[in-house]
Amino acid sequence: MSGFVDTRYSNTTKNRLTPLMQWFEVNIGPSWRSEALCAQTDPEAFFPGKGGSTQEAKRVCADCTVRKQCLDWAVEHDERFGIWGGMSERERRRYKKRMRAQRQV
Repeated sequence: MSGFVDTRYSNTTKNRLTPLMQWFEVNIGPSWRSEALCAQTDPEAFFPGKGGSTQEAKRVCADCTVRKQCLDWAVEHDERFGIWGGMSERERRRYKKRMRAQRQV
């Protein structure tokens, strides 16, 4: 893995995502998440520490067939942490603003 990864939050990330993924599988069944390339990748790459590189996660997202579904989910649920659909939280905020502006036209 390249770049700096802030390991202070690695347990937090795992503890936060594992129950969520289990809930989706039990209550909704297999979804786009089962096809996501990130499920086969180190999750820490998708939650870099402050100043850490997002490039590794974005490379994975670039090849993912469910990237759009992932991005839509993160925007819809106002996800504030990590790389989702190939975008950082800041990029998702800008994307959301553009989408709102396009709907108003």
